[in-house]
Parts: sequence; C-alpha cells; structure tokens
Amino acid sequence: MVLAAGLLSGSANADTYPRQTGVDVIHYIFHISVGDDSDGVDGEALVRVRFVEVGVREIVLDLASVASGKGMTVSGVTGGSGAAHHTHEAGRLRIPLDGSPRAGEERTFTIRYTGIPAGGLRFVTNMHGQRTVFSENWPNNARQWLPTIDHPYDKATGELIVTAPARYQVISNGVLVEETDLADDRRRTHWKQSVPIASWLYAVGIARFAVHHAGSVQGVPLQTWAFPEDRERGISLFEATSRRAMDFFAARIGPYSYEKLANVQAAGLSGATEHATSIFYGEKQVPAGRAPVVHEVAHQWWGNAVTERDWDDVWLSEGFATYFALLFTEHDEGRDAFVAGLRQSRERVRVNEEKLPGTPVIHQNLSDMSRVLNRLVYEKGGWTLHMLRRQVGDEAFWRAMREYYKRFRDKNASTHEFRSIVESASGQELAWFFDQWLTRSGIPRLEGTWRYDAARKRVEVVVEQTQAGSPYRLDLEIGVDARVERVRLTDRRATFTFAADPAPASVTLDPATWLLMEQGPFTKQ
Repeated sequence: MVLAAGLLSGSANADTYPRQTGVDVIHYIFHISVGDDSDGVDGEALVRVRFVEVGVREIVLDLASVASGKGMTVSGVTGGSGAAHHTHEAGRLRIPLDGSPRAGEERTFTIRYTGIPAGGLRFVTNMHGQRTVFSENWPNNARQWLPTIDHPYDKATGELIVTAPARYQVISNGVLVEETDLADDRRRTHWKQSVPIASWLYAVGIARFAVHHAGSVQGVPLQTWAFPEDRERGISLFEATSRRAMDFFAARIGPYSYEKLANVQAAGLSGATEHATSIFYGEKQVPAGRAPVVHEVAHQWWGNAVTERDWDDVWLSEGFATYFALLFTEHDEGRDAFVAGLRQSRERVRVNEEKLPGTPVIHQNLSDMSRVLNRLVYEKGGWTLHMLRRQVGDEAFWRAMREYYKRFRDKNASTHEFRSIVESASGQELAWFFDQWLTRSGIPRLEGTWRYDAARKRVEVVVEQTQAGSPYRLDLEIGVDARVERVRLTDRRATFTFAADPAPASVTLDPATWLLMEQGPFTKQ
C-alpha cells in the first residue's frame, strides 16, 4: 500500500475487531453481476466455514447495511438444510447455527444480496472518459460489497465470478478459470485464488484493457493490464522492474507464493494497492512513468503472504515493504542510491514525528480504521529493520528473514513472533530494541563536540542526547577520517577517546547512515 496523502495515526495489545475464535472461513465463492445502467451489484456468496472449537452458536460476517440509499440488502441465506435464519443489522450478518457443530466440522452458507456499494467497489470514469469498475477494499471495505470476515486474522482462498457487459475485461486474483460470452451481450469471467489471503487483498477491475503477457519469472506468469491508450507506457513502466524485483525477493527471502503477478492500471486510485497477484496503481502514474512498483511487489511477500495478525502490527506489512524496496535499490543501483534513500526516509521520519507527537509505530488497541496508516508506520518501521540489520549483523538478519517467511508464509504473524525468530537467529535478547523503536514515540537527537589532543595523540568526542524523555540505548558509529569506531551511548552525555596520529581532518557521527536520529550541532573545538 502506498499512501495518497493525509492519513493519520492510531494511538500494543490488539485492535478492537471482535474475533470469532471458533470460526475459520476457508473458502469464498463470490458471484457478482454489474451493468452499465446502474452502479449497483447483484451478489451471491458461498462461504465455507470450518469450526475449530465446540460450542459455536452462530457465525457473523461483515456486510454493509443500507444507509442513505447505499449498502447491501440480503434477500436470503441458505445452509446445508435449506433456508437459514439470519439477521442483518449495523453491518453485521448473523447466522445462528442449527445444532452445535463439532470441532473440525465444515459447513457452507450461501448469501444472496443486492445493493449499491457505499465504498469498496467504485464505478468511476477513467482518465480517458470510459466507464470502469474497480475495487478498493483497503483496509476494511470488502464488507461494502462482499460478505466476509473483514479482518486480516482470517485468511481464506476464494473465487470471483464476475458477469459484466462483454465489452469489458475483468482482472482479479489468482488464475483465470473461464471466460464465456453469454447470449445477452454479457461475459462471465471466473478467477480463482488458491492460496489463502486476507479479505482486503481480494480485488476486481472491470474495464477495457490492453493485456500484455510478459512471459514468466521463475515460473510465475507476469502480466500488464493497462488502458489501451497507455499500453506501451504500462509495459515499459511495469515489466522490467517487476521482473528484477521478483528475482531479488525470491532469491533473498523465499519463493513467490502466488499464481501470477499482474500490474494493473486502475481508475480513481491515487496511490497503489498490493492486492494478491493483482497490484493496482493509480491511473495517472502510468503515463507519468512513475509508480511504486518495487514497494508493491515487496508486499507480495510482506503483508500478502506473511500477513499481520492484527491491525496494531501493520508495520509488519508497510515497514517491511518500505525497507525491502530500499534493499532492492541497494542491490539494483548500488550503495550510494541506497544511502540517499535512507537519508530521505530519515528526514521524513523527523518531519512526521513533529506532525504526530506521541505516536508509536505499533498502534495501541486500534479502533478507528481511518488511522491505521501514517508515514511512521512506513518510514520508521523501515528504519527499525535497517537498524536491526546492523544490530544483529547481515548474516543473522537474512537468516531471520528467510525463517520468518518460511514459518509464516500464507499465515499470520505478530511483532512478538517476528522478534522471537530474530532472537533465535542472532542469539541476542532484543526486547529493549523493539520497545525502544516501535512502542516509544520520537527519535533521539544527538549533538556534541570533538577536539584533538596533540600531546596524547588522541581524539576526544563528547556526545549528548538532547531529545525530551529518557536517553536511548544507541550503538553509535563515529567516523575518524576514514576509520569507523563503534561505541555504546546509554546516558545523556558521554565522552569517548580514540587514538589518532596525525590529527584527523574530520570527525563525524553515523558516517555510514545506520542510526535513526536527528543530528544537532557537532563542532570542532
């Protein structure tokens, strides 16, 4: 996910979504019909549920109720024994169960509904004046047009079977199963997602597309879906970069988890969204030749395959994609470009710490989903990974990343589970590190002085932490000309001395750009 603009922070235990601990949705089949004569949908959803505990009395699905003329009206629900009693109020579809299911038992429910989505699925004219339909489920808007457990903790496989006017093509998740032209000048398109994903990662785009099949990357089909007017620019923007990024991430993290990768030009979108197998980019990015391709491809590993268990831990998605896009820059363009990106990111952290005082990276019991994203989740989350890499060393860092991906691929994870893996890989206790950078707001501010003692042939460096609050524990590098000394700063003020002969021309703090900090005056005496 790339922010468009203006999103704020949430205030770390768990977000406030009501979990159904005894219910696991394992598969959805969504039948959706749309036309050109209205902005409504006719829907039918088959929801297959596995009960993982005894004593479950009902299942509850998120589905928007009608308000101000928009929302979904449920016309019927059926289960294995026929029509099922249900209530649909305040965006919650409740289906009481006949009898008490056994642990491990599966049941399928069919929900028929219709309505005009208030969000989540948008009927919009694209930049070329053509009617299109694009979903935008992030973060919890799947419920506006699909009955789901609309939270990342419950991942499921699924199918989207879309009936639309035949002049359109339809893109969705997974592999294409069927395209059939019907007798009434409509077309039925069937996509199937065989790897479990969170509800907000389901996607559909309905438009006139130019579809380019770009071969495969390590056996994974690569595609471009652009408006016909932008075909060449879409191919140029997406394909070469996606190919290099997929190769890099697969080699360094682990295998790509899905059936294809499609880069899709999407109307009405100003940022970009990393739907599993089908990334949507704001339509104007394609003719401009600029889009966050590597960031969104990184999300296929971080956020999509390994999904945060809880919205409080959204940094596990956005911070990871931010840093891994920089790691790709280091691989693809070299160290100088990587450091330039880090320094730009560090400055954005500084600015946003001022805009969002008291805001940690990990949310605290998030309840307002409009506050799930902020720039600190991206930039400070990414910087935390960069400093973690320095803290544990490259070998342990990459070993931990590969193990984390292997263990939680196509599942959910928490910050605590990630930390445990890094501790095992490095042999270090890291609670202090994660607390300092993820649950504390603000960043350290360093200033100081240095002088050369010619008689003793040594450099004396005084460093002071001047930020509000208690001092940080910092492993700081100090550059003495080309030499780098590493020290630990735990107090407000400390003095460090290093042998030097002759006198150094320069002394610098953090010369290799490893520390998230604001630097104040640092002068020679």
